[in-house]
Amino acid sequence: MALYEYSAFDAQGKKQRGVIEALSQKSASHKLRDQGLFPTTLAVARNAAGSAQRTFLRKVSAAQLGIATRQLATMITAGMPLDEALVMVAEQQTQGSLGSVLTRVRDDILQGSAFHSALQAHPKIFPPLYTNMIQVGETSGTLDKVLLQLAEFTDEQARFNSQFKAALTYPLLMFLVGSGVLLFLMTFVVPKITRMLEDLEQTLPLPTLLLMSFSSFLATYWLLLLVLFVGFLWAAQRFSLTTRGRFWFDQKKYSMPLFGPLALQNATARFARTTATLLHSGVPLLTTLEIVQNLLGNNYLQRALEVVRERVTEGAGLSEPLHETGVFPAMLPQMAAVGERSGELEGMLFKVAEIYEHQVQTRLNGLMALLEPLMILLMGTVVGFIVLAILLPIFQASQGMG
Repeated sequence: MALYEYSAFDAQGKKQRGVIEALSQKSASHKLRDQGLFPTTLAVARNAAGSAQRTFLRKVSAAQLGIATRQLATMITAGMPLDEALVMVAEQQTQGSLGSVLTRVRDDILQGSAFHSALQAHPKIFPPLYTNMIQVGETSGTLDKVLLQLAEFTDEQARFNSQFKAALTYPLLMFLVGSGVLLFLMTFVVPKITRMLEDLEQTLPLPTLLLMSFSSFLATYWLLLLVLFVGFLWAAQRFSLTTRGRFWFDQKKYSMPLFGPLALQNATARFARTTATLLHSGVPLLTTLEIVQNLLGNNYLQRALEVVRERVTEGAGLSEPLHETGVFPAMLPQMAAVGERSGELEGMLFKVAEIYEHQVQTRLNGLMALLEPLMILLMGTVVGFIVLAILLPIFQASQGMG
């Protein structure tokens, strides 16, 4: 598939410009004629030339989707027809496959499909939350407002996830680099030095003996240790593919020291913001819970929400089943109960999302500020022990010679 820019006249003689996706220039011309357009110029789109095939391999980021959604909302608010707005937004996409997909969506709409139906044909780019909100906007005649809500939601999620990942990158990189350096020292450098120390023919101090024993063990059995480590990872990965294994890993994720509570708060914030956004757009509660259940991507939370959805089906509100699961933090069902009594459930859920997002960011920054000096101290202690173990026998030998 490739993208083609065209200029054409419609049946009323009005000039039209846009982008269309087709297998070839001839195919693009036929598709335009099927739409009642008569092309005067037709050429490979500038942003797709030489890379049309590769664009389908690139992932569409949440940030890119949010920007495109905001652009679309602005154009529709200004009174531009949906098909023309989709063409203009598609032309502005220079990375990934979003431009090509939007062109497909526009073609489907011109052939009679509803907007949300055309989006549902691309589930890897437009999740159920996105298409359901679009459907509500089409039905209620508030598509421009729904698109703005989607843009704000997508931007907020992308910003929060980016901050969360960025805060973890530096400590993880430091740990990997430090571990690699220490492994190299213990397996290649220290053995050569310890052989020199053995030639001194003197009683070696305890730190030196410990270092020599550990280094010898690593140098002798590093391949076996590597095989065992890879085997452990393979077994853990196979176990995680089973229903029981996935549930176990997903549950343990939230009971880890330090990062477990943060991960649960992060999931709670995502649940609250997504639920509030869908409810505010007019999506029914049961449909909302089903969508959010699939979006969380955690088997442990999904089972809990399945229980919540069953209780809501039986006539219960949202707050009571959330409390009964005992999975989410206490603030979520408490605020949901206040929202249900006041008729402002989505507003309270938005507040819950903001509170937990702020807490996660604050605690994560504090944790990273604590972890960085601790890791430096740990690495310094290990390196200091190695240096001490090497220098002690040399110092003893120099004293004996004196």
